[in-house]
Amino acid sequence: MTAVLENSCAPFATVSGSDLQVPLVDGTTCTYANFDYAASAPALTEVTARIAELLPYYSSVHRGAGYASRVSTAAYEKARITVSDFVGAQHDSAVIFTRNTTDSLNLLAGCVPGDTVVLDIEHHANLLPWRNRRVVVAADSISETVARIEAELSAKPAALLAVTGASNVTGEVLPIRELAALAHRYGARILVDGAQLVPHRRVDIGDLDVDYLAFSGHKLYAPHGAGVLVGKRDWLDAAEPYLAGGGAVRSVGIDHTEWAPVPARHEAGTPNVLGVVALAAACQALVAHEAAGSVEHERALSTRLRNGLASVPGVELLTVWNDSPDSVGIVTFIVAGYSQGEVAAYLSAEHGIGVRDGKFCAHPLLARLGCADGAVRASLGLGSSDGDVDRLIDAVGTLVVDGPSWTYEEEAGWWNPVPDPRPFPDLADGAAGVGSPCATRTVSIAS
Repeated sequence: MTAVLENSCAPFATVSGSDLQVPLVDGTTCTYANFDYAASAPALTEVTARIAELLPYYSSVHRGAGYASRVSTAAYEKARITVSDFVGAQHDSAVIFTRNTTDSLNLLAGCVPGDTVVLDIEHHANLLPWRNRRVVVAADSISETVARIEAELSAKPAALLAVTGASNVTGEVLPIRELAALAHRYGARILVDGAQLVPHRRVDIGDLDVDYLAFSGHKLYAPHGAGVLVGKRDWLDAAEPYLAGGGAVRSVGIDHTEWAPVPARHEAGTPNVLGVVALAAACQALVAHEAAGSVEHERALSTRLRNGLASVPGVELLTVWNDSPDSVGIVTFIVAGYSQGEVAAYLSAEHGIGVRDGKFCAHPLLARLGCADGAVRASLGLGSSDGDVDRLIDAVGTLVVDGPSWTYEEEAGWWNPVPDPRPFPDLADGAAGVGSPCATRTVSIAS
């Protein structure tokens, strides 16, 4: 079904799990094809190597006199410099380490001295935290959407415009430079949710004139548990600490507390040293990979995937705008006659392909796209290849032409093969008393 590329696209970089063998319901195994990078990207080899390098020195930071603690402290603060350089932070910017993008946005939400304007297409992490939220309904074109944002900003003063850099549902990229200029024209600052944009495109906030940027390590080819908020210091220094506790203070008495300035002000408690150092290593690796052509690699694969899926009868690709000039490697679709959960279960059980199905923590957007029950999302990354893309296109085509070869049933909103003979490895087996994947899944279908 798929055409042969003139220049084949092998994986651009080596990631953890690249040779993972997974069981299928027919008793065979195959190499896992990961199309869930937009949720969590596997760690780059450069990142796992940096973690292994730091582990012998792994210790608590900032207040330890021991050699290992001093090394860990230096590595942690060096990571702050690396991240600052990676995003082009300016002299008046602070880099605060958090747990993830959601954590970063909630932190900033407590610092905004006024209203925040957002779009209805946002991930819940950039829709729900803002205390004085004004929602602009996106139009069918980016140009008209920008005009609607301007109308909202001009009608009533706002402190902040908070927008996604790239949609986590469709991958479409917003005109950040234009939106930054627009926000500043009306006296507002701009926050970019970079969770989906930063792993795919360099975001230089100095060049773009962006005031705040948030992103996650786990989408940036580093392990879970570390995120970043970078931006202007004044709001962050004026706000109450995000968490009250050790490390966020200069001095404490029974009746008085003197809080530290940023970044310590918002980094109370023992930080995730390994996660932060891993995140910084990912930033360094991405700079090198981009220089070697990673963006062009992704664009070639994205085009192949979009064209291939669009050629399958009954498959519809989702888009927000009719004039979007660019998108990252995220392709979301529906298959006529099949629930999104059934499609995802079929791809996993019969083809060893991992996609994401559901509403992607963007319920208002899925509803306006006519997919209130959800869709299927396939997302690409540095470890993706044209062979992976072809497998997915062919598997979807087989589903449309021949139907599934196994039986699938829905239980509590979750689709599973019935029976599901695939075993779990020992590290996960028996989580619910039974070693089958369907018995141990406890995720919510709401996202």
